[in-house]
Amino acid sequence: MFRALYDWTLRLAGHRHADRYLAAVSFAESSFFPIPPDVMLIPMMLAQRQRAYWIATICTVASVVGGIFGYAIGYFLFDTIGQWVIDLYHLGGKIDSVRALYDEWGAVVTLTAGITPLPFKLITIANGFFQYNFPLFVLLAIIGRGFRFYLLAFLVHRFGAPVQAFIEERLTLLGWLAMVLLIGGFAVITLI
Repeated sequence: MFRALYDWTLRLAGHRHADRYLAAVSFAESSFFPIPPDVMLIPMMLAQRQRAYWIATICTVASVVGGIFGYAIGYFLFDTIGQWVIDLYHLGGKIDSVRALYDEWGAVVTLTAGITPLPFKLITIANGFFQYNFPLFVLLAIIGRGFRFYLLAFLVHRFGAPVQAFIEERLTLLGWLAMVLLIGGFAVITLI
């Protein structure tokens, strides 16, 4: 299962529209799509190590713009689209506890979600819904997402061949680990 996905993303990395596909996935993941862009990002960087920082830039910019869209969903459309996303992740009864968390730790939550496997889309929508300081939200999204994607670019660019060999030798294990982290991120959000 993971081998086919990995091979497909490596082939996609060489496609003439690969950057656009990555941008679309990064944008969507920050506002409504459940799969993180890392699934495309890492294989694209491995396939084109010399472009790793450019690929990280595309991913960061698209992710922040998608985060702004998620903020707009929370701010303007919470009763329709925002509520649908919240219901999709079964977080309807958590609004009051999340609001209290935002009142005290909004910046930390936003920055942490930008860096970690926590579902960034839920945080962007929450920022809009709770009318969190918009310029601060954008700054934190740039810092968090930039840190995450540029760190990956640095590691792939610096240690590319050994990293690729490590991933390919342990693809199934790493695939399951990624799934656990993704599910764990959603679980953390539901425990709030």
